[in-house]
Amino acid sequence: MTVPRNVTPWASAALVLSALLTTSCAGERDKDSPAAASSPSATRHGYVEGAQETAEQRSRLLLNDPDSGHSRVLDLITGTVHKTTRTEGAVRLVTDGRFGYLHASGGTYVLDSGAWMVDHGDHVHYYSAAIRGVGELPVGRQARIRSDAVVTAVTDEDGKTVLYDRGELEKGKIASSGTLAGTYTGAVVPYEEHLLAFVHESGTAKLVVLDREGERVASPDVECEQPRGDAVTRRGAILGCADGALLVREEDGAFTAEKIPYDEDVPVRERATSFRQRPGSAVLTAPAGNDAVWVLDVSERSWTRVDTGPVVAANTAGEGSPLLVLETDGSLYGYDIATGKRIARTKTLLTGEEPAGTDSGAPVIEVDRSRAYVNDPEGKRVFEIDYNDDLRIARSFDLDIEPVLMAETGR
Repeated sequence: MTVPRNVTPWASAALVLSALLTTSCAGERDKDSPAAASSPSATRHGYVEGAQETAEQRSRLLLNDPDSGHSRVLDLITGTVHKTTRTEGAVRLVTDGRFGYLHASGGTYVLDSGAWMVDHGDHVHYYSAAIRGVGELPVGRQARIRSDAVVTAVTDEDGKTVLYDRGELEKGKIASSGTLAGTYTGAVVPYEEHLLAFVHESGTAKLVVLDREGERVASPDVECEQPRGDAVTRRGAILGCADGALLVREEDGAFTAEKIPYDEDVPVRERATSFRQRPGSAVLTAPAGNDAVWVLDVSERSWTRVDTGPVVAANTAGEGSPLLVLETDGSLYGYDIATGKRIARTKTLLTGEEPAGTDSGAPVIEVDRSRAYVNDPEGKRVFEIDYNDDLRIARSFDLDIEPVLMAETGR
């Protein structure tokens, strides 16, 4: 492993920003904090019991080897690798920014990475805490899990959705806060203190907005054929459909849904069915078949198809940043989104035979504010890429497991 960063590229700026935010937050009351409500003078803004607030993003990578069951948490600030509870037979790993969810046939194991961010809109707070296993959710590999700061919604393959108390998860406990009546198509997405879901009515999928008790409070006049794929951005929630996507927004308690169409007839195998992004970014990526990538710019309400080589994984940091595509030759490529021109390429990153496409278990690209991460399972390592410097390999981390599954937290 190369020498870890003692000071990250953004650390100096982050320290200054932290000082400014501490000043700007002075005297504020965190309305969601009981301690702050009872003793505002004694509890600082942003205080979280049992956690340490940090001046900069405390990103960590969750890593799992399904064959051995071994999991690791890699601290990207210190380079330290932490061992965690074994989880055998995992086929998917997803995260909500703090917790990792390892999906296996017998259940879904919840791992607390101990790193997360709280977004207050005009500023953010970064936290770190102990890494620990939380327990197992009684749902298998097909479950869809979506979270916000208050609730985690778990929808099984039959469309039944159970809500879990996020506060209890943070305490290391798994506690259900209720089960929604009826069944829903695809994931139930927490958004703006409500839940977004699709129900089948009159032969089609219709969007409904539920409160946290599962009562329907709104039904935007919009349909979505074959809903699949979702993402939450600062511009609203995106829900994938056969003819494009829906942009759902909330303003003054009212919910609206706007269609962002492809503006062309897209074959089934080339439709966007899963989205990847830098968390919160309004620029999303999705495979467009085997040899191209969709880029959805939510702010511009536009789709751009970028023709690439055979795609293993894709992602982007957002506006002004390149489209990052890991291709089957094992190299990472950078593309200018506006022109579709290839502008950068790394050496071969992946060890062994030509990797499979974008199926479960394929390598992924995780992106944060200044770096991208690519896992090389057979090589037992992870590469850190500076995507703002011609895809320069900034660091590599050697591991004692094959990191087949990877997800980044703390962003």
